[in-house]
Amino acid sequence: MILTSTKLVLAHLSKLHLTVAAGLVLTLGLVGCSAASGPGEPGDTTAPREAVTAVFPASQVDPLVAAVVKREVKPLPTTRLAEGLLPPTNRWFSGLVFGDQPQPVFPLPLSFGLTETGFAFGQPKVTATEKNIAGAYTADVGVDLGTKSAVVSAYDTVSVTVDSLDGAGAKLGHTVIAEGSPFVSYHADQAGTITTAVPWTQQGDLWTTQAAGTTYALVTKDATVSGSKIDLKKDGFATWFPVPTDGSAEAVAAVAKDPLTGGSATYKVDADTVSTTLSYASEGKTAYAMMPHQTKNVTGDSTCDLGTYPSIYGTLTLCAGNELSWKAPLSEPTSALDVDAMSSDDKAELSKQVAADIAATPDFPADTYFGGKAVYRAAMLYQLADQLGATEAAASMKERLVTVLDQWTDPTGCDKREAFCFVYDEQAKGLVGLTPSFGSEEFNDHHFHYGYFLYAAGVLGEKDPSLVTKWAPVMNLLAADIGSFGENKAFPDLRVFDVYASHSWASGTSPFADGNNQESSSEAITAWTGLAIWAKASGNADLETEATWLLSLEAQAGLTYWTNIDRSESVYTGYGHEIVTLNWGGKRDYATWFSPEPAAMLGILVIPMSPASTYLGGDSARIDANVKEATGGKFDQKFGDYLLMYSGLAGETQREAALSQARTLDAKWIDDGNSRAYMLAWLMSLKS
Repeated sequence: MILTSTKLVLAHLSKLHLTVAAGLVLTLGLVGCSAASGPGEPGDTTAPREAVTAVFPASQVDPLVAAVVKREVKPLPTTRLAEGLLPPTNRWFSGLVFGDQPQPVFPLPLSFGLTETGFAFGQPKVTATEKNIAGAYTADVGVDLGTKSAVVSAYDTVSVTVDSLDGAGAKLGHTVIAEGSPFVSYHADQAGTITTAVPWTQQGDLWTTQAAGTTYALVTKDATVSGSKIDLKKDGFATWFPVPTDGSAEAVAAVAKDPLTGGSATYKVDADTVSTTLSYASEGKTAYAMMPHQTKNVTGDSTCDLGTYPSIYGTLTLCAGNELSWKAPLSEPTSALDVDAMSSDDKAELSKQVAADIAATPDFPADTYFGGKAVYRAAMLYQLADQLGATEAAASMKERLVTVLDQWTDPTGCDKREAFCFVYDEQAKGLVGLTPSFGSEEFNDHHFHYGYFLYAAGVLGEKDPSLVTKWAPVMNLLAADIGSFGENKAFPDLRVFDVYASHSWASGTSPFADGNNQESSSEAITAWTGLAIWAKASGNADLETEATWLLSLEAQAGLTYWTNIDRSESVYTGYGHEIVTLNWGGKRDYATWFSPEPAAMLGILVIPMSPASTYLGGDSARIDANVKEATGGKFDQKFGDYLLMYSGLAGETQREAALSQARTLDAKWIDDGNSRAYMLAWLMSLKS
């Protein structure tokens, strides 16, 4: 939660391939939009399908957008964005585009920033304190291009291209940076001289310099280097990189001679794993740095002997090649608890509690965050009542849910009222709920908010397909806002998700010197689970596959960098906590946006403990340590309900203790997105 490139342009993403061969494969690449369907019907995973309809193509989305109310809720000036590109909210590089002044960005292993006359970059210096791991923007190498302004002219899955303009708006050149790439490449569109803040010394076919204790190297084409001046012919280039302390400048330079031009991603969903491949486009081999979650699960045949770089997320391993491939365990988008396996006594206890909680359900809030949590809570109560055969209670909860979701899903609702409705913002290219909350009008947290709505609609829609038909025009817009994948031009593709980092970013415009950030990894999990549940209920097999992939990667990253950090890694030396609550591009904090309490630190990483939250299990000692740090054994505090549920994942003894305390926990400590009935049912369902 937040308070406040071949160029594969994600905003104009083109062709999708879905091939079934030992799983489902999806490829993102730039080749022009295609909507041709291959053999097999939707949802048929037995016949191969190629060039299938993209997830939310224009043919599906445009009529939905045309029917909904249009309103600019809050202007999002795209100060440094080329005409025709969709506003890149929620990206690792959003700070380059939005705001009066550009913010630094963190394409690991580098940090990069725009300056008044060009740009600067450097390898961040990683330090740790009790509550923080820092790798701030480092401007070791400044490059004066003689520019007066700069705009982002293209972006894709991993890379960003920045055009440098003179005072008349003419293009002097363009710079390409990319996540995972150690290279910064400037390409001259006009012949000219650029100047760096440091002088360069020739070492064979490359040049080197020292800056703030780091060795940097330079490779050029059609250029003359003299001290700090570089004369570039038209179409010449200069590529800089930090030299790994345990690597060779010459070896890295050998793969820097063919500059990176863009990137794309493919994935495959198998029975037990999902596989992801990031392709780095270059005429020859290039180099990419693997993050720890990739290094531990790498597949493919790239040569990874170029050295390593430090980072706030751990050691980055530098490889030569064009494809970074890794696997993640499959996380199932489970929508319901296993009630059938419960004892008759448990069912009787739950039936009574479900009826009481449904009767005590308050009015639904009007904003998209608390309103979304409330409909999710109600949907889980409805589902429990239905599973338990509590017909009257289920009918009562369903009636109230249908009434409020009918309001939220009325395409013209915002012509009639100022809340409980959504509008399409044509300038910002997205769906915004009224009343906004936590900056959702500037595209903060859309996946957190909309995941709850999609989850609730999917749960009801699974039982009542007529509701899917009625709600689909707006629910599909919510899904498209966070899950588009195929050049519909109404929404950016994968608005919040970063494939390289394997997790989402929560800030819309990222007005921070430390880059973008995400706090609630667990609500991101709920977003992709909700997306998958809605996809299944609405019969959108391609969306369901995409959502399963996103869920599995987010779970892998959530465990690696939020809840189950490997304290034996050197990056955590000096850091004093069991978890990291708030991850940024340039730092990692034991802190939240809303509370200094230890319970909040862990609580925001497990909320709302949906049926899919069992991904948090599997390491009893880790769970026990996390709970001890968060609660000190005291659960009668904010987030105490979720922490009891989480503690039950550690083992049978812990589950029984948590269940006993859950029965008597003061109702004031049960979150507004939870209920005692669901808390009890969750813990009961864990019994082996």
